Amino acid sequence: MSFILFYNIIDDMKIANELFDRKVLIVDDEEINREILGNIIESEYKVDFAGNGREALEKIHDKSSGISLVLLDILMPEVSGLDVIKQMKAEGLLTEIPVIVLTSEKNSEIESLKLGAADFLTKPYDRPEVILARVRHSIELFENARLINATEFDKLTTLYSPEFFFEYAALFDQRFPEKTMDAVVINFTRFHLLNELKGRAFGDQILSAMADGLRSILLKTGGLAGRKDADTFFAYIPHIDDYKSIIEKINEKLSSLLKASETRLRLGVYTDTEKKLPVLLRFDYAVQACNSIRSHAGEEICIYDNQMAEREVFNAHLLEDFEAAIEQKQFKVQYQPKFNITGDTPKLCSAEALVRWIHPELGFVRPDLFIPLFEENGLVTKLDRYVWEESAKQIARWKKELGMTIPVSVNVSRVDIAAPDVVDFISKIVKENGLEPKDYMLEITESAYTEDSKRIIEVVEKLRSLGHKIEMDDFGSGYSSLNMLTSMPIDALKMDKAFIRNIQPGNKEMELVTLVLKIAQALGVPVIAEGVETEEECKLLKDAGCDIIQGYYFSKPLPPEDFSKYAGNDKGDAN
Repeated sequence: MSFILFYNIIDDMKIANELFDRKVLIVDDEEINREILGNIIESEYKVDFAGNGREALEKIHDKSSGISLVLLDILMPEVSGLDVIKQMKAEGLLTEIPVIVLTSEKNSEIESLKLGAADFLTKPYDRPEVILARVRHSIELFENARLINATEFDKLTTLYSPEFFFEYAALFDQRFPEKTMDAVVINFTRFHLLNELKGRAFGDQILSAMADGLRSILLKTGGLAGRKDADTFFAYIPHIDDYKSIIEKINEKLSSLLKASETRLRLGVYTDTEKKLPVLLRFDYAVQACNSIRSHAGEEICIYDNQMAEREVFNAHLLEDFEAAIEQKQFKVQYQPKFNITGDTPKLCSAEALVRWIHPELGFVRPDLFIPLFEENGLVTKLDRYVWEESAKQIARWKKELGMTIPVSVNVSRVDIAAPDVVDFISKIVKENGLEPKDYMLEITESAYTEDSKRIIEVVEKLRSLGHKIEMDDFGSGYSSLNMLTSMPIDALKMDKAFIRNIQPGNKEMELVTLVLKIAQALGVPVIAEGVETEEECKLLKDAGCDIIQGYYFSKPLPPEDFSKYAGNDKGDAN
């Protein structure tokens, strides 16, 4: 937003403010002086009077008085005008109500201006037009300053608002064109969960502490800082090499509020030595760098570089080709079998539908490259529904070709559940393909439950009432409490593959797996372990009481025609 636009807003406010009355408080111990000033001022403003400093402070403290300006005589008995100004300054009232002092003493004029008075009028009052002009000018200047100040700074943190931040950053570049600057973005990941768990007031304390940390950094580096929105902050600072020091300084401020394990900061940087790009674009790149950080992998800092620029071009290509890919069925649905291992021989019990993209130019595109991209750009629902429809059709084909039903689970994201027609859509494709709801299972991630539990539970209960089975996917990767688990409507827990890695008899990883199995037993639901790759892992899980296994030990995701070999067979027969 430009300064011209702000001034236009101010002009509009002036017009609007003409509809409202302003009140001027005249404070003078001489009645004749009060009457003279009152007669002059009342032609444009409402007028109130006080005969001494104590009465003036009472009226000023009265929030309902609506005072826009104080005309204040300096020389008064008991509580002088200077005493009134000092009291107002101490209480921060001079930032709310401007004061014009009334005096004939030059020394008093200078002292009152130093204390914070807006202007002065000299006695005697022989030029009414000058008095009115000065009153009008002081009120307008003060109101304009308050308007600009209200939009210039974020109310909670007192850092710059986004509009002013970018204006000042651009001005900084104009003044110091040779100085290399860093566009820095700092974000507190999963901040909304912190707000939900500990309350909005506590969340505000976190944001204020982060702002204090940024101010400490600016004292050392120079530059400026602003709050973009919610839990994201911007800093524009002279180039440094040690970005970790920024994280450390903010964590230091957060240490009195959070444990070290609870702070999840990430920082993105873009450095433009030649300043070829506009400030806004540089911060866009810094935001991209920040958003690319996977906090769960222990990463904190990402610097935008040529590799990220190439990835941006690649992502743009994928986004542009998305619609054609849907129409041309470039997305292929593959099925990874799940085996029940509770008996002597593993038995095929169901499959998970997984999407793969065979791009006509790029070839095989990994799901971890395109799925997060589509989530960020609002395309994931269309892709998911494509997979849902293809999976329903495939269950029907297997039923017709093989004479048996192979249940399939499909992934349902948090975004999918937010759609008002999600239940109707799933019911429609199940009915159209002649399926039983129990054979069309739905996998919902644990993080989805924790992010919008009320909506999730409402939708899931509707789906379960129709006969669908619900699996909580990636259990253990989110932040659900044991108390939350008791209220979550689920039919199976799907253990995150991170639990399976490195399990050995008696080690901590195996103890965690055992704990998950006990939780599931208490809830009365089976456990599905995904990502199982070795015979040893399979045996350990079976001995611990795991019900169902999915992973490369049994099979990678397969095209429908290859998957059919498992139909009606156990693991040994299929091989």
